Amino acid sequence: MLELMRRFRTRLPDWMQDWLEILIPGLQIALVLLAAWLLNWLVKRVIARAGRLYGLPPEMLVPLRGACRWLIAAAAALLVLERLGVSAAVLWTAFTGFAAVGAVAFFAAWSVLSNLFCAMLIFVAQPLRLGDDIEVLDMAEKPGAKGRVIDINLLYITLREAGEAGEQDRLLQIPNALIFQRVVRRWPAGGIVS
Repeated sequence: MLELMRRFRTRLPDWMQDWLEILIPGLQIALVLLAAWLLNWLVKRVIARAGRLYGLPPEMLVPLRGACRWLIAAAAALLVLERLGVSAAVLWTAFTGFAAVGAVAFFAAWSVLSNLFCAMLIFVAQPLRLGDDIEVLDMAEKPGAKGRVIDINLLYITLREAGEAGEQDRLLQIPNALIFQRVVRRWPAGGIVS
């Protein structure tokens, strides 16, 4: 293949040989970007189909699509940088430096990450649902937070706690991780919390 390229280059005029040094890497970069776009499109369709087939909630599919998109974009960027002549040693040094900083940031943000992970578990395992009345007990039988689940997001579960006579209802936000650390009483949607 290299011999064929050399023969082809020797038959071209001098002014065109200079352009080949720009044109060939440019075409390779364009092909890498096109392949990345097609792969992203295919992965997005596969995830959407799996979500419909297994009845997965959209809240779980969005971060999965985002992670796949970033992974494909990072791989394409590495291939483009390699075609532009950036050495693998430089890329590896930069990656390990960023990984070290990322590890420190990971430990600093541990509680937020545990709430995000617990949110995924709540969406998949569904220990509670919107409209359920729940009580999160502090210790064994001591009363704790009680109310109707009105929102479940990536960090908190929001409960509407009925106010006393003449008082307004209150909203309680419970970290998702707390659901897996405490005893939870649950009355399915429409149950009564006394």
